[in-house]
Amino acid sequence: MRIQEALSMYDKLNILTDAAKYDVACTSSGTSRKSDGTGIGSCEQSGICHSFSADGRCISLLKILFTNECIYDCKYCVNRRSNDVARASFTPDEVCTLTMEFYRRNYIEGLFLSSGILRSPDYTMELLYATLYRLRRECNFQGYIHVKAIPGASPELVQRLGFLADRMSVNLELATAESLRALAPHKTRKNILTPMRLVQNRMTENKQELTLYRNAPRFVPAGQSTQMIIGATPETDYQIIQVAESLYQKFELKRVFYSAFVHVNNDAALPAKTGEGPPLLREHRLYQADWLLRYYHFRAEELLTEENPNFNILFDPKCNWALKHLEEFPVEVNRADYKMLLRVPGIGYKSAVRIVKARRLGTLDFADLKKIGVVLKRALYFITCGGRMMYPTKLDEDYITRNLLATGEKLPREVREMGYRQLSLFEGGWNEDGICVQ
Repeated sequence: MRIQEALSMYDKLNILTDAAKYDVACTSSGTSRKSDGTGIGSCEQSGICHSFSADGRCISLLKILFTNECIYDCKYCVNRRSNDVARASFTPDEVCTLTMEFYRRNYIEGLFLSSGILRSPDYTMELLYATLYRLRRECNFQGYIHVKAIPGASPELVQRLGFLADRMSVNLELATAESLRALAPHKTRKNILTPMRLVQNRMTENKQELTLYRNAPRFVPAGQSTQMIIGATPETDYQIIQVAESLYQKFELKRVFYSAFVHVNNDAALPAKTGEGPPLLREHRLYQADWLLRYYHFRAEELLTEENPNFNILFDPKCNWALKHLEEFPVEVNRADYKMLLRVPGIGYKSAVRIVKARRLGTLDFADLKKIGVVLKRALYFITCGGRMMYPTKLDEDYITRNLLATGEKLPREVREMGYRQLSLFEGGWNEDGICVQ
């Protein structure tokens, strides 16, 4: 380990912002921490980290590690103890200074603070607590703060930190305990899930306290999240979304983030470099499936099975589900319930709400659906209006697949570069005109 001493705050900032770039578990918060008029900062009705708030504003945060020194040697991590990289650590005062000065210059609206493990989990958590305490109490900063809890730290420290942060997260890292043992032997699933459960239980208690005492301190009001690394270990998409679904149900997480594995270390336990870069298309499909789990009332076993454990590279998970379940279609938009409307490709949850409201005033036709925001070039194969389809259409998987691909719909770069012929879904493949041959 190479430690540089006497670094300026600017040098530390360069090192520790770069070291934080692989942590993706930050997002728009949805919290409503208000300023009381005596402090600096507010995140009312807004979120953080280059995301979009409910009113369409783009918002940002200062994203740093407290330190990139670490006692652990996780094989996938650039900051592992065996790597010869420049090391740096902030002091609590330096983090406060950076946050306040960046905020005053209108560069940020909040702070995302993570850390390597310095000496021990408890020692690191005490430093994080000291930082947030000074930022809240001494600097009077009332904006958004997202902090990473350190697995293995004492429950008391986790709880104290939760009263100062808006969102807290604990990285699950890998989807299974076996993968965690192989690539992060110093971490255990129990040490990761224990603070998750503590935060969940304390949030439930805090909600009850707030109903009795309106001015009671709020505990992690924006909820908790986690992150999984995708592609470093052999889990299928089916295993990953099953784990995500379980986390949502059992721990009431706000978000599960998926981080495509990036080769930053040479290690025999890691996948060999292929020259193709990180598996970004796979990450994209997992985020789409995650959205279906959270907002579209899908279950993991509906999207994938043990026989078909990975997502289709040509179509998003909802469209792929519809193609495999044509017995459910066509859907009559003037009668179908909200949950069924959500399963139609081209109808989002906002469009489904608008359809349910609009049809109370009269019968909808395809022109009405277009005004509502339905993507008809996808939906027309799966819906009827007044018992009629938009065009004569066969409810046949091959026919609909060919037509969807022929609409010029934007496909991921990886798919476009490979070409349709290499991505055949059918026995006969594609001919040179791009037509399916059976």
